[in-house]
Amino acid sequence: MDRFTQLTGVAAPMPAINIDTDKIIPKTYLKTIGRAGLGRHLFAELRYRRDGSEDPDFVLNRPAYRRAKILIAYDNFGCGSSREHAPWALKDFGITCVIAPSFSDIFAENCYKNAMLPLALPRAICEQLIADAAKGANATLTIDLAAQTVTRPDGEVVRFEIDGFRKRRLLDGLDEIGVTLTKETAITGYEARRAHAQPWLAPAAPDYSVVDQTSAMRASALSQNV
Repeated sequence: MDRFTQLTGVAAPMPAINIDTDKIIPKTYLKTIGRAGLGRHLFAELRYRRDGSEDPDFVLNRPAYRRAKILIAYDNFGCGSSREHAPWALKDFGITCVIAPSFSDIFAENCYKNAMLPLALPRAICEQLIADAAKGANATLTIDLAAQTVTRPDGEVVRFEIDGFRKRRLLDGLDEIGVTLTKETAITGYEARRAHAQPWLAPAAPDYSVVDQTSAMRASALSQNV
């Protein structure tokens, strides 16, 4: 998994509540388990008209936000179904941080699994950041995960809180499997000690002769039927 340490970029404002996963990535595009290319379907029903052309009024179609790295919205972002395609689509577009007052628990956890930061800040601060973002490409935000700060375009620094374990996972680029593998030496040592002390617990080697005998009996029965 990629590391998330510091991010500086343009933030796209989406001042709306309850932006659900079906808006983020419509169900039409859930047939794939590949992540590449999902960015073009991000907010598809909002970004495109019925004839397939772009809606110039949608924020991510405006020139200032076509390369946005941060998205700022309001309460309950990522609600709805638990599709992991939602953070996949955001990340493939180039957005690796979403700022909102609150998130769906499942969406937030899916973000952490994909080296993305779901950053919860009070509504009043989100309103200020949305006002900053409305200034366009000249107004960038900097998010420093190690320092737990967001720096606004005017230089003001906003501190945020984050669970220590999730912070460490993002800084080190570790998903659940990666965290487990950091204990590989201890796990291997434990398995070796247990095998020595309690050998009867070790799994028995498979007896393929039984399989061979069964196959031979079936083949014989089939030949007799013929």
